[in-house]
Amino acid sequence: MRGIALKVSSVVVFLAMQTFIKLAGPDIPPGQVTFCRSFFALFPIMAYLAYIGQLRAAFYTANPVGHLKRGTIGILSMAFGFYGLLHLPLPEAIALGYALPLVAVIFAAVFLGETVRIYRWSAVLVGMAGVVIISWPKLTLFREGGMEAEQAVGALCVLFSAVLGGMAMIQVRRLVEEEKTATIVLYFSLTASVFSLASLPFGWLVLPWPSALYLIAAGFCGGVAQILLTESYRHADVSTIAPFEYTSILLGGIVGYFIFGDVPSVTMLIGTVIVVAAGIFIIYREHQLGIEQREARKATTPQA
Repeated sequence: MRGIALKVSSVVVFLAMQTFIKLAGPDIPPGQVTFCRSFFALFPIMAYLAYIGQLRAAFYTANPVGHLKRGTIGILSMAFGFYGLLHLPLPEAIALGYALPLVAVIFAAVFLGETVRIYRWSAVLVGMAGVVIISWPKLTLFREGGMEAEQAVGALCVLFSAVLGGMAMIQVRRLVEEEKTATIVLYFSLTASVFSLASLPFGWLVLPWPSALYLIAAGFCGGVAQILLTESYRHADVSTIAPFEYTSILLGGIVGYFIFGDVPSVTMLIGTVIVVAAGIFIIYREHQLGIEQREARKATTPQA
């Protein structure tokens, strides 16, 4: 339950990050957005580490190769996701991006050996069905005439981003077994900042102050959300918390209505109910499993 709470909290803060990026404007190069998101995330991370007295210790790592892998996979996932977002209508990008929780559950079962029962599979599939219901009325990829080559590449990039995101989850899950949360978050932001600088020769923009402030705020939110997300992997299996990525569709609808004036449709409300129900079902099932496991431990405790 703690892992689920941390995951949902990270979704809320990540949504704030995405809102600030959207407010900054649509014409900013993805590499520049990625750098701001990664570089300015270092400030809340380091401030937090200094506050708890672990700033110096956070730089020590016993697995630099693992952090390099996680950083490389993460920055590629972000880059492909931003490219797809720029070249696809927003509904398609959101719908395709929600393949990530399903990919994460599959990878957790295959690579981490996690036990994924029919309940979790069902919740993931039901959640995806809810997202499709929300997105279907606005989808353009399947309408008459098909999609342009640029959109096709964008769709593939979003799907590839989801696959890389699932791989990043697995790498983080491995790292938390031997590394501190602070170390994992710190090295990811450092790696992503350095790697995203490679896009500088391809043309960054001189931003007006409002856009610059929005991107700085997005970076700060990204740092806080990354801490929450990484810590959630310490308290729960990847396959347990992955479906709660779907809660962002509900929160995104609320933000879209109050900030961007997007009025929710009937299909969005229906799909949102389905998505939320899938998440609640996972919470209930995990609670029941916890009770069963505690009862089993009591039954096998040696008696004096």
